[in-house]
Amino acid sequence: MRPGPPDDGRVRTVFLGSGSFALPALRALATSPLVQVVAVVTVVPKPVGRTQAFTPTPVEAAARDLHLGPVLTPPRLRAPEAVDAILSLRPSLAVLADYGQIVPPPLLDLRHGALNLHPSPLPRFRGASPVPATILAGDEETAVTLMRMDAGLDTGPIVAQERVPLTGTETGPVLEARLAALGGQLLERSLAGWLSGELVATPQPAEGVVLTKPLRREDGRLDPSLPAVVLERAVRAYLPWPGTFTEVDGERLVVTAAAVATEEPGDVPGALVRVGSLPALATTDGRLVLVSVTPAGRRAMSGADWLRGRRTRA
Repeated sequence: MRPGPPDDGRVRTVFLGSGSFALPALRALATSPLVQVVAVVTVVPKPVGRTQAFTPTPVEAAARDLHLGPVLTPPRLRAPEAVDAILSLRPSLAVLADYGQIVPPPLLDLRHGALNLHPSPLPRFRGASPVPATILAGDEETAVTLMRMDAGLDTGPIVAQERVPLTGTETGPVLEARLAALGGQLLERSLAGWLSGELVATPQPAEGVVLTKPLRREDGRLDPSLPAVVLERAVRAYLPWPGTFTEVDGERLVVTAAAVATEEPGDVPGALVRVGSLPALATTDGRLVLVSVTPAGRRAMSGADWLRGRRTRA
Protein backbone atom coordinates (compact mmCIF):
# COMPACT_ATOMS: atom_id res chain seq x y z
CA MET A 1 0.00 0.00 0.00
CA ARG A 2 1.28 3.42 -0.92
CA PRO A 3 2.31 5.48 2.15
CA GLY A 4 0.83 8.90 2.85
CA PRO A 5 2.48 12.24 2.10
CA PRO A 6 5.85 13.09 3.66
CA ASP A 7 5.89 13.81 7.39
CA ASP A 8 5.16 17.43 8.27
CA GLY A 9 5.70 17.24 12.01
CA ARG A 10 2.21 16.00 12.80
CA VAL A 11 1.74 12.65 14.50
CA ARG A 12 0.70 9.99 11.99
CA THR A 13 -2.62 8.64 13.27
CA VAL A 14 -4.97 5.84 12.31
CA PHE A 15 -8.62 6.16 13.33
CA LEU A 16 -10.84 3.14 13.95
CA GLY A 17 -14.59 3.55 14.22
CA SER A 18 -17.92 2.58 12.72
CA GLY A 19 -21.02 4.10 14.33
CA SER A 20 -22.23 7.67 14.73
CA PHE A 21 -20.75 7.92 18.24
CA ALA A 22 -17.33 8.06 16.55
CA LEU A 23 -18.05 10.99 14.24
CA PRO A 24 -17.18 13.95 16.54
CA ALA A 25 -13.87 12.28 17.39
CA LEU A 26 -13.07 11.73 13.71
CA ARG A 27 -13.86 15.36 12.92
CA ALA A 28 -11.69 16.52 15.83
CA LEU A 29 -8.74 14.59 14.46
CA ALA A 30 -9.37 15.77 10.90
CA THR A 31 -9.07 19.41 11.97
CA SER A 32 -6.32 19.03 14.58
CA PRO A 33 -2.98 20.67 13.81
CA LEU A 34 -1.28 18.00 15.92
CA VAL A 35 -2.09 14.85 13.97
CA GLN A 36 -2.29 13.61 10.41
CA VAL A 37 -4.95 10.96 9.82
CA VAL A 38 -3.17 8.47 7.55
CA ALA A 39 -5.98 5.89 7.49
CA VAL A 40 -9.55 5.36 8.63
CA VAL A 41 -10.49 1.80 9.55
CA THR A 42 -14.13 0.75 9.72
CA VAL A 43 -16.20 -2.40 9.35
CA VAL A 44 -17.32 -3.89 6.06
CA PRO A 45 -20.50 -2.32 4.60
CA LYS A 46 -23.61 -4.31 5.49
CA PRO A 47 -26.96 -4.76 3.71
CA VAL A 48 -29.53 -2.32 5.11
CA GLY A 49 -33.28 -1.89 4.75
CA ARG A 50 -35.80 -3.62 2.57
CA THR A 51 -33.60 -3.44 -0.50
CA GLN A 52 -30.64 -4.87 1.43
CA ALA A 53 -28.35 -2.38 -0.30
CA PHE A 54 -24.79 -2.46 0.99
CA THR A 55 -24.35 0.75 2.97
CA PRO A 56 -21.07 2.17 4.29
CA THR A 57 -20.78 2.93 7.99
CA PRO A 58 -21.28 6.52 9.20
CA VAL A 59 -17.52 6.69 9.74
CA GLU A 60 -16.71 5.65 6.17
CA ALA A 61 -19.17 8.21 4.77
CA ALA A 62 -17.74 10.96 6.98
CA ALA A 63 -14.15 10.04 6.09
CA ARG A 64 -14.90 10.44 2.42
CA ASP A 65 -16.67 13.77 3.02
CA LEU A 66 -13.61 14.94 4.95
CA HIS A 67 -11.27 13.66 2.21
CA LEU A 68 -9.50 11.33 4.61
CA GLY A 69 -8.01 8.12 3.44
CA PRO A 70 -7.35 5.49 2.68
CA VAL A 71 -10.50 3.95 4.15
CA LEU A 72 -9.82 0.33 5.11
CA THR A 73 -12.58 -2.21 5.79
CA PRO A 74 -10.84 -5.43 6.88
CA PRO A 75 -13.29 -8.24 7.74
CA ARG A 76 -10.96 -9.20 10.61
CA LEU A 77 -8.69 -6.54 12.07
CA ARG A 78 -6.57 -9.23 13.71
CA ALA A 79 -5.75 -10.85 10.37
CA PRO A 80 -2.03 -10.44 9.61
CA GLU A 81 -2.73 -8.78 6.25
CA ALA A 82 -4.97 -6.17 7.93
CA VAL A 83 -2.33 -5.36 10.54
CA ASP A 84 0.38 -5.16 7.88
CA ALA A 85 -1.70 -2.79 5.75
CA ILE A 86 -2.12 -0.40 8.67
CA LEU A 87 1.47 -0.60 9.88
CA SER A 88 2.73 0.08 6.36
CA LEU A 89 1.35 3.61 6.79
CA ARG A 90 3.73 4.13 9.73
CA PRO A 91 1.23 5.36 12.32
CA SER A 92 2.44 6.48 15.74
CA LEU A 93 -1.02 6.78 17.32
CA ALA A 94 -4.30 4.91 17.03
CA VAL A 95 -7.61 6.43 18.13
CA LEU A 96 -10.70 4.28 18.45
CA ALA A 97 -14.39 5.03 19.04
CA ASP A 98 -17.35 2.72 18.49
CA TYR A 99 -15.43 0.32 16.27
CA GLY A 100 -16.67 -3.14 17.20
CA GLN A 101 -13.62 -5.38 16.78
CA ILE A 102 -10.76 -6.38 19.07
CA VAL A 103 -7.61 -4.35 18.44
CA PRO A 104 -4.50 -6.54 18.02
CA PRO A 105 -1.30 -5.94 20.03
CA PRO A 106 0.75 -4.33 17.22
CA LEU A 107 -1.70 -1.42 17.16
CA LEU A 108 -1.80 -1.17 20.94
CA ASP A 109 1.98 -0.88 21.01
CA LEU A 110 2.41 2.13 18.73
CA ARG A 111 4.72 4.88 19.97
CA HIS A 112 1.82 6.93 21.37
CA GLY A 113 -0.38 3.92 22.02
CA ALA A 114 -4.05 3.47 21.20
CA LEU A 115 -6.66 5.78 22.72
CA ASN A 116 -10.30 4.76 23.08
CA LEU A 117 -13.35 6.94 23.76
CA HIS A 118 -15.90 5.08 25.88
CA PRO A 119 -19.35 6.45 26.88
CA SER A 120 -19.35 5.57 30.57
CA PRO A 121 -17.56 6.44 33.82
CA LEU A 122 -15.11 3.54 33.66
CA PRO A 123 -14.75 1.12 35.33
CA ARG A 124 -18.57 1.22 35.52
CA PHE A 125 -20.23 -0.21 32.41
CA ARG A 126 -17.36 -1.68 30.48
CA GLY A 127 -18.25 -3.64 27.39
CA ALA A 128 -20.74 -3.47 24.53
CA SER A 129 -23.78 -1.54 25.81
CA PRO A 130 -22.76 1.19 28.29
CA VAL A 131 -25.36 3.80 27.27
CA PRO A 132 -28.42 1.53 27.64
CA ALA A 133 -26.98 0.18 30.91
CA THR A 134 -26.61 3.70 32.30
CA ILE A 135 -30.24 4.59 31.57
CA LEU A 136 -31.55 1.23 32.77
CA ALA A 137 -29.71 1.61 36.08
CA GLY A 138 -31.27 5.02 36.73
CA ASP A 139 -27.86 6.60 37.35
CA GLU A 140 -27.87 10.30 38.21
CA GLU A 141 -24.69 10.92 36.21
CA THR A 142 -22.51 9.31 33.60
CA ALA A 143 -19.28 10.23 31.83
CA VAL A 144 -17.26 9.96 28.68
CA THR A 145 -13.83 8.43 29.24
CA LEU A 146 -10.64 8.64 27.19
CA MET A 147 -8.48 5.65 28.02
CA ARG A 148 -5.29 4.07 26.76
CA MET A 149 -6.21 0.66 25.45
CA ASP A 150 -4.63 -2.53 26.68
CA ALA A 151 -5.37 -6.18 25.92
CA GLY A 152 -8.40 -6.28 28.23
CA LEU A 153 -11.99 -5.24 27.57
CA ASP A 154 -12.09 -1.53 28.47
CA THR A 155 -9.59 -2.16 31.27
CA GLY A 156 -6.86 0.29 30.23
CA PRO A 157 -5.74 3.29 32.29
CA ILE A 158 -7.76 6.49 32.14
CA VAL A 159 -6.29 9.47 30.30
CA ALA A 160 -9.18 11.89 30.85
CA GLN A 161 -12.81 11.74 31.92
CA GLU A 162 -15.70 14.19 31.87
CA ARG A 163 -18.73 13.68 34.11
CA VAL A 164 -22.22 14.40 32.82
CA PRO A 165 -25.34 14.92 35.02
CA LEU A 166 -28.51 13.12 33.95
CA THR A 167 -32.14 14.21 34.24
CA GLY A 168 -33.72 10.76 34.21
CA THR A 169 -35.54 11.49 30.94
CA GLU A 170 -32.76 10.66 28.44
CA THR A 171 -33.29 8.17 25.64
CA GLY A 172 -30.48 6.04 24.25
CA PRO A 173 -29.99 8.06 21.03
CA VAL A 174 -30.09 11.42 22.83
CA LEU A 175 -27.60 10.40 25.50
CA GLU A 176 -25.27 8.75 22.98
CA ALA A 177 -25.24 11.88 20.81
CA ARG A 178 -24.51 14.06 23.84
CA LEU A 179 -21.64 11.85 24.96
CA ALA A 180 -20.30 11.64 21.41
CA ALA A 181 -20.06 15.44 21.18
CA LEU A 182 -18.40 15.68 24.59
CA GLY A 183 -16.05 12.85 23.62
CA GLY A 184 -14.86 14.71 20.55
CA GLN A 185 -14.18 17.78 22.69
CA LEU A 186 -12.41 15.71 25.34
CA LEU A 187 -10.16 14.13 22.72
CA GLU A 188 -9.34 17.52 21.24
CA ARG A 189 -8.45 18.96 24.66
CA SER A 190 -6.34 15.96 25.63
CA LEU A 191 -4.27 15.41 22.49
CA ALA A 192 -1.51 17.94 23.16
CA GLY A 193 -0.88 16.73 26.70
CA TRP A 194 -0.96 13.08 25.69
CA LEU A 195 1.42 13.49 22.77
CA SER A 196 3.85 15.58 24.82
CA GLY A 197 3.82 13.17 27.74
CA GLU A 198 2.45 15.74 30.17
CA LEU A 199 -0.87 13.89 30.46
CA VAL A 200 -0.35 10.59 32.29
CA ALA A 201 -2.84 7.73 32.25
CA THR A 202 -4.12 6.54 35.63
CA PRO A 203 -5.06 2.90 36.32
CA GLN A 204 -8.77 2.28 36.71
CA PRO A 205 -10.06 1.67 40.24
CA ALA A 206 -10.48 -1.96 41.21
CA GLU A 207 -13.87 -1.20 42.76
CA GLY A 208 -17.07 -0.47 40.88
CA VAL A 209 -16.44 -2.67 37.85
CA VAL A 210 -19.61 -3.49 35.89
CA LEU A 211 -19.47 -5.41 32.60
CA THR A 212 -22.19 -5.00 29.96
CA LYS A 213 -23.02 -7.45 27.19
CA PRO A 214 -24.31 -7.09 23.62
CA LEU A 215 -28.07 -6.60 23.56
CA ARG A 216 -30.40 -9.24 22.14
CA ARG A 217 -33.90 -8.83 20.69
CA GLU A 218 -35.42 -10.65 23.65
CA ASP A 219 -33.90 -8.13 26.09
CA GLY A 220 -36.59 -5.72 24.93
CA ARG A 221 -39.50 -7.80 26.22
CA LEU A 222 -41.36 -5.81 28.91
CA ASP A 223 -41.60 -8.12 31.91
CA PRO A 224 -44.57 -7.17 34.15
CA SER A 225 -42.93 -8.90 37.12
CA LEU A 226 -40.59 -5.88 37.21
CA PRO A 227 -41.64 -2.48 38.59
CA ALA A 228 -43.10 0.00 36.11
CA VAL A 229 -40.26 2.46 36.81
CA VAL A 230 -37.73 -0.12 35.61
CA LEU A 231 -39.74 -0.85 32.47
CA GLU A 232 -40.02 2.87 31.67
CA ARG A 233 -36.23 3.11 31.84
CA ALA A 234 -35.99 0.12 29.50
CA VAL A 235 -38.22 1.86 26.94
CA ARG A 236 -35.82 4.82 26.90
CA ALA A 237 -32.65 2.74 27.15
CA TYR A 238 -33.41 0.30 24.35
CA LEU A 239 -34.11 2.85 21.63
CA PRO A 240 -33.43 2.12 18.80
CA TRP A 241 -32.13 -1.39 19.49
CA PRO A 242 -33.45 -3.83 20.56
CA GLY A 243 -36.60 -1.77 21.19
CA THR A 244 -39.16 -2.73 23.82
CA PHE A 245 -42.36 -4.68 23.30
CA THR A 246 -45.21 -6.48 24.93
CA GLU A 247 -47.77 -8.85 23.44
CA VAL A 248 -51.49 -8.16 23.19
CA ASP A 249 -53.88 -10.80 21.83
CA GLY A 250 -50.89 -12.76 20.55
CA GLU A 251 -49.45 -9.85 18.54
CA ARG A 252 -46.31 -7.89 19.31
CA LEU A 253 -46.83 -4.26 20.31
CA VAL A 254 -43.64 -2.19 20.19
CA VAL A 255 -43.50 0.56 22.82
CA THR A 256 -41.50 3.66 21.91
CA ALA A 257 -42.47 6.04 24.74
CA ALA A 258 -43.92 5.35 28.16
CA ALA A 259 -44.70 6.85 31.55
CA VAL A 260 -45.32 5.53 35.05
CA ALA A 261 -48.64 5.67 36.92
CA THR A 262 -49.66 4.31 40.30
CA GLU A 263 -51.31 0.93 40.45
CA GLU A 264 -55.00 0.46 41.24
CA PRO A 265 -56.67 -2.16 43.44
CA GLY A 266 -57.26 -5.34 41.51
CA ASP A 267 -54.41 -4.83 39.03
CA VAL A 268 -53.00 -8.14 37.79
CA PRO A 269 -49.40 -8.00 36.53
CA GLY A 270 -49.41 -8.41 32.75
CA ALA A 271 -52.98 -7.19 32.26
CA LEU A 272 -53.79 -4.35 29.91
CA VAL A 273 -55.52 -1.54 31.79
CA ARG A 274 -56.38 2.10 31.11
CA VAL A 275 -55.02 5.36 32.47
CA GLY A 276 -57.32 8.02 31.11
CA SER A 277 -57.32 7.67 27.32
CA LEU A 278 -54.09 5.65 27.27
CA PRO A 279 -53.42 1.93 27.57
CA ALA A 280 -51.15 0.72 30.34
CA LEU A 281 -49.45 -2.49 31.37
CA ALA A 282 -50.08 -3.51 34.97
CA THR A 283 -46.92 -4.58 36.80
CA THR A 284 -45.99 -5.78 40.27
CA ASP A 285 -45.38 -2.16 41.25
CA GLY A 286 -47.23 0.51 39.30
CA ARG A 287 -48.55 0.82 35.77
CA LEU A 288 -46.51 1.34 32.62
CA VAL A 289 -48.48 3.82 30.50
CA LEU A 290 -47.99 3.16 26.78
CA VAL A 291 -47.64 6.68 25.37
CA SER A 292 -46.42 5.78 21.85
CA VAL A 293 -46.63 2.37 20.18
CA THR A 294 -46.10 0.59 16.88
CA PRO A 295 -48.45 -2.36 16.31
CA ALA A 296 -47.20 -5.29 14.23
CA GLY A 297 -47.31 -4.44 10.55
CA ARG A 298 -48.64 -0.91 11.12
CA ARG A 299 -47.33 2.61 11.49
CA ALA A 300 -46.24 4.29 14.72
CA MET A 301 -49.08 5.95 16.62
CA SER A 302 -50.08 7.29 20.00
CA GLY A 303 -51.24 4.82 22.60
CA ALA A 304 -54.62 6.57 22.63
CA ASP A 305 -55.08 6.05 18.87
CA TRP A 306 -54.09 2.41 19.18
CA LEU A 307 -56.57 1.88 22.02
CA ARG A 308 -59.40 3.54 20.06
CA GLY A 309 -58.62 1.36 17.04
CA ARG A 310 -58.59 -1.74 19.17
CA ARG A 311 -62.02 -0.95 20.59
CA THR A 312 -63.31 -0.29 17.07
CA ARG A 313 -62.13 -3.73 15.88
CA ALA A 314 -63.56 -5.51 18.91
